[in-house]
Amino acid sequence: MTTLPRDAEPPAVGRAPRTVVPRRGRDRRARVVPAPPGRAAITGEAPHVAVIGGGIAGLAAATGLAERGVRVTLYEREPGLGGRLAGRRVQLTDGSRATMTRGFHAFFRQYYNLRGLLRRADPALAALTGLPDYPLRHSSGLHDSFAHVPRTPPWSALGFALLSPTFTVRELARMNPRAALPLLDVRVPGVYERLDGVSARQLLDRIRFPEAAHHLAFEVFSRSFFADPEELSAAEMALMFHIYFLGSGEGLLFDVPREPFPQALWEPLGRYLAGHGAALRTGCAVESVESVPGGAGVTVRGAHGATRHDAVVLALDTDGLCHLVAASPGLGGRDWRERVLRLRTAPPFLVSRLWLDRPVAPDRPGFLGTSGFGPLDNVSVLERWEGEAARWASRTGGSVVELHAYALAADTARQTRQDRLIDQLQRVYPETREAKVVDAQHEWRADCPLFPVGGYHDRPTVHTPDPAVVVAGDLVRTELPVALMERAATTGFLAANALLARWGVRGQTLWTVPDRGRSAVLRGLARVAGT
Repeated sequence: MTTLPRDAEPPAVGRAPRTVVPRRGRDRRARVVPAPPGRAAITGEAPHVAVIGGGIAGLAAATGLAERGVRVTLYEREPGLGGRLAGRRVQLTDGSRATMTRGFHAFFRQYYNLRGLLRRADPALAALTGLPDYPLRHSSGLHDSFAHVPRTPPWSALGFALLSPTFTVRELARMNPRAALPLLDVRVPGVYERLDGVSARQLLDRIRFPEAAHHLAFEVFSRSFFADPEELSAAEMALMFHIYFLGSGEGLLFDVPREPFPQALWEPLGRYLAGHGAALRTGCAVESVESVPGGAGVTVRGAHGATRHDAVVLALDTDGLCHLVAASPGLGGRDWRERVLRLRTAPPFLVSRLWLDRPVAPDRPGFLGTSGFGPLDNVSVLERWEGEAARWASRTGGSVVELHAYALAADTARQTRQDRLIDQLQRVYPETREAKVVDAQHEWRADCPLFPVGGYHDRPTVHTPDPAVVVAGDLVRTELPVALMERAATTGFLAANALLARWGVRGQTLWTVPDRGRSAVLRGLARVAGT
């Protein structure tokens, strides 16, 4: 790996080489993962690759392949692209149309490969807009903010501790700094070898993090993995800490789409792919994949019939991958299949979107993370940043508010939970007690990967026992410091690179946050914990 040139912005993944343009505020220590060498593009008859899944991972894989001249057919069972960030059109009671999605997702500045993917259709990333803060609020009245926290480690973590009301002098004195030392030098896969056997909660208890800080800050972040901290691997939490606090100089600044996901992101990217010759078959579920004898590719079977391809990218969510593998008995080796079939999904979560007949208070932020308010994990006021919601609010004088609840019990009574979320909203924003809900849409899902204690080695890698079959997605195990949406995009490009290398074609250059502690001093301190 090489170091990013001083003051330079990581270029969009896969773009032609260009003069580096200085950009203030970018992390000078971001790392580049060179593209596998080879020819610039396919020459002669193009291989034909099936990409199964039209979420971020599948779109990245399809992009990496189509740009190099590979024939790509993308199969997506849902009507539109985007996977878990897709949307559906709904009609409101006033006759207007709206787009229902899973709502708030933070597109952090260190999501280099995801942002590089989006730049294919939107070079200036004009479809994204920044939010000024990532505020947190506990029911006890404590508040945290990242607006004034320094971006450069280790000052970012120190600044947060000094500015947060949860880190009092007494609580800081109680902490066990030796137990926290491994967080100063997070490396993949080493962090999993050290910490995958304990839970995020156990690690925080070892460090003796202040209970208030645990609930207000770290529980909010750990639940972004859709799991309770007692179930989540401590290695995943440590990697998160590295990506956002101690490893990257990008800080917790992030963007959100100016319009709903389909209009802002996936429809333009779909047009880009179609312009590169990719066939996009939405509403087309794949039922099984069979390896062709003699290493002659794969046969993909589904609603479209049976089609032979030279290779396949499995870019599915956890349940989708498990069901496809179970229905494809000849796919992969026995050990690989058994490990895939042991994968689990995170507990159910709920997204409730409410169209209110009056506005929330003007000082309410676009996003607020919450703790201690029953099942409520965060609140978004969509008209603060989404154009479709802003136009509705301007026309009606109301507000569009979105509530998220993660890691719910499987036997949850849905109506009860939906009602409880509204009750908690009224605690957080008391002015909504007088508001009438003129429309409501609810999304109940349980399709995010679970990263449980001890589960790292069961997760598939990009490569499988069959070189014609590769895997991509946020569930995939990779040796790069990436997570969530960025892991999906990164493994999509890695899957494309693996296939391109078979055909002697140069792959995609990738970027990550630093792959270890940022300084020799921090790395030395971390080694103390291992002695």
